[in-house]
Amino acid sequence: MSEAGRIYGINGPVVYVKGDIGFKMSEMVYVGPEKLVGEVISLDKNAATVQVFEDTTGIRPGDQAEASGYPFSVSLAPGILHNIFDGIERPLEQIAAQSGKFIRRGTQVDSLDFQKRWETHIAVAAGEQIKPGDVIARVPETAAITHRCMVPPGVQGVVEKTVCDGSYTIDEPLVTVRQENGDLRELSMMQQWPIRVPRPVSLRYPASRPLITGQRILDTMFPIAKGGTACIPGGFGTGKTMTQHQIAKWSDADIIIYIGCGERGNEMTQVLEEFSKLVDPRNGNPLMYRTVLIANTSNMPVAAREASIYTGLTLAEYYRDMGYDVAVMADSTSRWAEALRELSGRLEEMPAEEGFPAYLASRLSAFYERAGTMMNLNGTEGSVSIIGAVSPQGGDFSEPVTQNTKRFVRCFWGLDKSLAYSRHFPAIHWLTSYSEYLKDLAPWYGEHVSMEFVDHRNRIMALLNQESGLMEIVKLIGSDVLPDDQKLILEIARVIRLGFLQQNAFHKDDTIFEAVISMKYDVPNDRLKMFDEYRKAVDDFYRKIIEKNG
Repeated sequence: MSEAGRIYGINGPVVYVKGDIGFKMSEMVYVGPEKLVGEVISLDKNAATVQVFEDTTGIRPGDQAEASGYPFSVSLAPGILHNIFDGIERPLEQIAAQSGKFIRRGTQVDSLDFQKRWETHIAVAAGEQIKPGDVIARVPETAAITHRCMVPPGVQGVVEKTVCDGSYTIDEPLVTVRQENGDLRELSMMQQWPIRVPRPVSLRYPASRPLITGQRILDTMFPIAKGGTACIPGGFGTGKTMTQHQIAKWSDADIIIYIGCGERGNEMTQVLEEFSKLVDPRNGNPLMYRTVLIANTSNMPVAAREASIYTGLTLAEYYRDMGYDVAVMADSTSRWAEALRELSGRLEEMPAEEGFPAYLASRLSAFYERAGTMMNLNGTEGSVSIIGAVSPQGGDFSEPVTQNTKRFVRCFWGLDKSLAYSRHFPAIHWLTSYSEYLKDLAPWYGEHVSMEFVDHRNRIMALLNQESGLMEIVKLIGSDVLPDDQKLILEIARVIRLGFLQQNAFHKDDTIFEAVISMKYDVPNDRLKMFDEYRKAVDDFYRKIIEKNG
């Protein structure tokens, strides 16, 4: 431990430490005799404020707080996939074996398994010049994903020696590098990275490829780009979590990071049970082989809830650096914002609208801006797409979290209570939702689907808008007085709503857009075949409407 101080004040998860402590901002701190994990969030000349990620019951003034000497970080190595962590990357399976169904205070478990030996294939040779991001070894992490162990940022030099291919633990040295200053550095599979610092990249690309979700209303009407951002706001029971589940199951992302941030315990239990049974439609392996679950339920410490978002995002950036497309599901950012509000209140900061801290907007922007399609340091291309659920109280979209989120995302999938209560799912309302990616993705759709794709989509939107206006007349005087052309508009719009936009998540055939993601293709990523089927499906759809209505 580098430095230590004495606790002089405690306010829930916020602990005040005095003395000539030598702490640094965002440094990890061990608090009290049980070594509770915390993080420095404020510094004065001879004092520090620490947010503790565990229950502080039993801590008292005079107890010691010890600095770790490094920022609050996560461990990055094989073993992340097919795992379930809490908000600070502690594996829940190991915690349950040690302390039962509830996390005991001061539980000390390794984030990853240091005993397991991984089959390792060395990718460099002695004498090679390596730089940050270069792949030094490949490890089959699961049957679906190959883990590419990379040179950490800040390390550069000539390979002095390597081990032979074989089985190694994550902390065993694989490669020895002589750095430019002459020092020798041993590299293993594992590296540490602070969760609040974005991982470096070479270049950021503009949006150009869609993230195929398998949901008709999203892929057709309101698409999201790979490396894009979207929010799903909606009141209780409108289907936020179900929509995210569907995207996690059926999207064409390589890796799924699902963050349950402040959600109910039974809801997270459902996620864990359901995901463990699902089969990946692309390769027939269990879906968990390319999934990471971060569970921080509503009864877990509020400070850990605030950190869980960044923990999941850092894991996503790590796999992006390997060249994978990663989709992050944050459920829900409203619970995360409530954690910010509670911590801000305990710090006695000046509240802004509805009690949220004045820095709510900057925190949201810092979170969503870490999405994107990037050229990594090793020259590969990867992406992180962020889809955040928002739970406005009473379904009020004018509340601060929803309004500030709209400023930083380019997809808004507004869930409608009336659609949900009429059993129309996904309950994404076509009149309140929008996607700013449509123009960016139009060249891709024109090349891979059809030159008329965007025009067809716009025609559908026009029909639905016309229907909305006509329904106001129908409510007043009925549909019998409408001329035939307007009756035809209502009929076609009804077919579109019920036959195309509505989708049953529990039906084996309707749960995904089977023309886009299909088990019948030998090559899972054969986009041309998939979208040729998609184009034919759209053509057939219009043909049936024309034949029915003359």
